[in-house]
Amino acid sequence: MSVLTAVLNLLVIISISHFRQLHTPTNLLLLSLAVSDFLVGLIVMPFQILLTEPCWFLGYLMCPLLYLVACFTVSASVINMVLISVDRYVAICHPLIYPINVTERRIRISVILSWIYSGLYSLLILTDNLKQPGRFNSCYGECVIRVNGAVDLVISFIIPISAIIILYMRVFVVAVSQARSLHSHTKAVKLRRSGNATVQRSELKAARTLGVIVAVFLMCYCPYYCVSLSGTDIMVGSPSQVLLIFFIYSNSCLNPVIYAFLYPWFRKSVKLIVTLQILRPNSYAGNVI
Repeated sequence: MSVLTAVLNLLVIISISHFRQLHTPTNLLLLSLAVSDFLVGLIVMPFQILLTEPCWFLGYLMCPLLYLVACFTVSASVINMVLISVDRYVAICHPLIYPINVTERRIRISVILSWIYSGLYSLLILTDNLKQPGRFNSCYGECVIRVNGAVDLVISFIIPISAIIILYMRVFVVAVSQARSLHSHTKAVKLRRSGNATVQRSELKAARTLGVIVAVFLMCYCPYYCVSLSGTDIMVGSPSQVLLIFFIYSNSCLNPVIYAFLYPWFRKSVKLIVTLQILRPNSYAGNVI
């Protein structure tokens, strides 16, 4: 899972960074998401593998530092998902103002602010563990930290998932409304019947896509945060907690599948990357769309 996560997200990073045609505001958000998910696969998942060992050999300080990196990257991934939801909401619900208000410069600023926010949040939630590393260990050779479950539940789960659901539901309603509006302009009976089929297919496709996005996020995050619903502090480090954290990290592997594999340009760019055609001169100007 760690290797697959790193490889898939690395392909997304190379594709968007290399090809000039893919330098769009939306793809910049996908690039930021891929970077955070790539770090999860490269650093965070192997770190969780170490936690399955009976003893921790990397010292008291390295324990909270690695948790800091884990919290930072996962938080950045979630915030990037919210930004992508906002981008698609504006693009579909307000198409006339989208080119004016959503520019590459503003997207870059939003991405930078999201990473800064993730870093500050990670430092805040792990302050006690960083001030006195190992204070929550019951014996030597453990790597255990304590976080406020209620705060983490609200900031890392309730607020982001609420924003994603609200925005995507609005997108779905507008998409269905537009499809029905187009259908209402058809006059011929045959065209109207054909339009009905088209509308139905459009509605099903929209519902299926939005359902996958929301369902996968819930599937990966609900197991961990359902434990947090008690409002008590969560002790992280036990085998059961490691398993719950694994579900969250698996979302980083599924993100490139959901957000990138649905795009034809990604499949085409991956083919060019694997065949090393990107090493040719001026390959960055190639047509992948």
